[in-house]
Amino acid sequence: MKRLIALLLSVPLLSSSALTVTVNLDLEKRGERIEPFIYGQFIEHLGRCIYGGIWAEMLEDRKFYFPVTEDYDPYVRYTDTDFPVIGSSPWEILGDASKVSMDAEVIFTGRHSPRLKAGVAIRQNDLGVGSVLEFPGYAWFQAMDGAAQVEVAMNAIQGRRVVRDSRVFQIPAGDGFIKRPFVLSAPEGATEAQFEIRVLEGEVVLGPPSLMPADNVNGMRRDTLALLKQLDSPVYRWPGGNFVSGYNWRDGIGDRDRRPPRKNPAWTGVEHNDFGTDEFIAFCRELGTEPMIAANTGLGDAYSAAQWVEYCNRPADSAAGQWRAMNGNPEPYNVQYWCVGNEMFGTWQLGWMQLRHYIIKHNEVAKAMWDVDPDLQLVGVGDLAGINRKHDPDQAASGKTWSHGMLEGSGDYMTHISEHFYRGRVQWADPDPSPIEEYVTYIKESIREKAEGHRALQARIPELNGRIIPIALDEWNYWHGESEYAYGELGCHYDLKDGLGIAMGLHEYFRQSDIIKMAHYAQTVNVIGAIKTTRTEAEMESTGLALMMYRQHFGSIPLKIEDHFAPLDIMAALNETGDTLTVGVVNPTSEVVTIELHGVSLGSGKKIELSGPHPEAKNSPGQPRQVDITEHAVNTPGSGLKAAPLSSTIFKLPLLD
Repeated sequence: MKRLIALLLSVPLLSSSALTVTVNLDLEKRGERIEPFIYGQFIEHLGRCIYGGIWAEMLEDRKFYFPVTEDYDPYVRYTDTDFPVIGSSPWEILGDASKVSMDAEVIFTGRHSPRLKAGVAIRQNDLGVGSVLEFPGYAWFQAMDGAAQVEVAMNAIQGRRVVRDSRVFQIPAGDGFIKRPFVLSAPEGATEAQFEIRVLEGEVVLGPPSLMPADNVNGMRRDTLALLKQLDSPVYRWPGGNFVSGYNWRDGIGDRDRRPPRKNPAWTGVEHNDFGTDEFIAFCRELGTEPMIAANTGLGDAYSAAQWVEYCNRPADSAAGQWRAMNGNPEPYNVQYWCVGNEMFGTWQLGWMQLRHYIIKHNEVAKAMWDVDPDLQLVGVGDLAGINRKHDPDQAASGKTWSHGMLEGSGDYMTHISEHFYRGRVQWADPDPSPIEEYVTYIKESIREKAEGHRALQARIPELNGRIIPIALDEWNYWHGESEYAYGELGCHYDLKDGLGIAMGLHEYFRQSDIIKMAHYAQTVNVIGAIKTTRTEAEMESTGLALMMYRQHFGSIPLKIEDHFAPLDIMAALNETGDTLTVGVVNPTSEVVTIELHGVSLGSGKKIELSGPHPEAKNSPGQPRQVDITEHAVNTPGSGLKAAPLSSTIFKLPLLD
C-alpha cells in the first residue's frame, strides 16, 4: 500500500479528492543529534548585506574614496533599484566647482580629502527618511589659512515641501582636524532627504562626515536587528566569501573614521571599513550568537591569520591583544570557529593556486593559527566534485577532486571541511522552467550529494585512518540571476516555492546529521538574503521564515523514516527531553494531504504553518506579507494531520505514555 501511495505522490496531484499518507514511526530508530549550528548564517562585504542592510550609516562614500568633481553621475549598476552601485562620487557640488579640489597633502584618511572654499557646498542626495525623525551625526573639518565657518544641513522632502534643518559651526585656525557633532531633524511624513556641507567663510579640508538614524544600535539598523533576533541563528560566518581573499583585517580596526576606504577586492563598490572585527563581535553579542571568522588564504599569509587570532583571543598583554585593548576591548573575544580560506579551488578567487601548492599553504596557515590558540575549530576549503582540468595539470592527472586532495594532504590540519552549493535560476546556467514539485527538491538533492559523497570519499582515504571529518556546508541557498536583482548587487527576491525548498533542505540536513554538523545559509541580508531591506524598511523573506520556523519549533533528535513520500517531504524529531514529537511536512502540491502517524500515541498540540496564496508569492519591505507563518491548535490527531497546499508545516504533539 505504501508503495502505491508513493507512486501516486510522485506525480502532480490534480485530483480534487484529499490524499492520505501513512507514516510509520519507531521512537527507537534515531539519528545523531541535530546540531544547532545547522541553522548558521553568513554575512559578507558584498552589495547591501553590511552597508545598507546591517550597518546604519546613511551616507555613501563618507571617506571620499572617489574624488568629488563637477561630473556628478554616481550610479553605474542596478540604477532601477533602491540600492544602485556607486561607481563615482555620490557628492554633488553646489556652486562654483573650481572652489572644490582634492587635497593629496592634507589628508584625514585614504589618498585625498576634499578642500572647499567659501561659497560652495557638497551635497549627498537620495537619503531615506522613515518613521525616525532625528539623525545624529558629525563631521571633521580643518580650517586652512585662518578660521572658517561651516554649515551642515538636512533637506527633508515632505510631499511637495522641502524642510531644512541646519547647524553652523566655527572652525578655529591651526588646530588640525576638529570633530563637530550635531543632530538634524526631519518632519513627520518626510520620505527622503539630502545632506549638505557648506563653507560660509574661509576654506576647509573635510574629514569623514557621518549620519545615522537616532534609533541605531551601536551603529546597526534597529529594524534589521529585530528580524535577525527572530531568526535566532546560533552562529554567523564573516567577512566572506570571495571578499576575504583580498581583505586585510588590520584595515578594519581602530578609530573608525581613520580606517582607510578601499575598493571592494572581489565585488563592486567601496569597502568603507566601518564594520570590522570589533563591530562584528558587537553584532554577534547583540544577537547572542557565536562568531565564526574566515581568514584570508588568498592574498593573505600565515602571519596575518595568526595575528588576527591573537587580536581576537589572546590577553591584553600580547602584541595584538594590546591593540584590541587599546580599541576598547580588554577582554579576549574567544572566537573558536575559523574558516581557513574560502573557495580557494576557484580561479575567480584572489590568490588562487593549484591544489598541491594550496595544501602547503593551508597547512602553514592552520599551524600558525593553532600555535596561537590550539583550541580553535578550523574549517578547511573543500569542493567535492571540482577538478580544475584547465589550470591544474597535476590535479587533472591525479583525477582527485579538491576535497580529496585536501583530506589527504591537510586532514591533520582541519576539524571540518567546507562545501558550498547554490541552486535555482543562477546566472551561469539557463533559466529553469521546472515545475514546483521538482524545483523544491533541488536544495535537498545537493545536500544529500555532499553527504553521500563525503561518506564514500573519506572511507577510502588511508591518511584519515578511519577518522570522519564532518562537513561545514558554510554556503548554501537558492540563487537567482541578475534580472531579479531588486535589492542591489546579488539582491534577488525569494518567493514561496523558495521557502518550501529551504524547508526541504533542512529536512535533509536532519537526515544527514551524522556527517553535516554545521551549515550557513548564504547570505543573510539583501545579498541572496533571508532578509531584505530598503533604506527605511526591513522584511523577512519566505526563506528566512522557513529557517526561523524550524529553528524555533523543530526537535533536535531525528527519527529515521524509511519511506519516501515525493513530492511531499516528511521528517520527524523528538525534542531534547523526548516528550514531544515534531513532524515537518513540506507539501508543494495544490491539494490538502492527510498524514496518519502509526507507532506513536499522541495528545493534542499545535501546528505551525508557512504558506501563501501561490508559488510566486513573496514579501517586500514596507508591504503587507504575502507569505507568513500561522499557528493553529491540533486536537488529538486520531483523524490524521492536515497539511495545507503550498505549505511547510511543523506539528508539535506531546507523546502519551
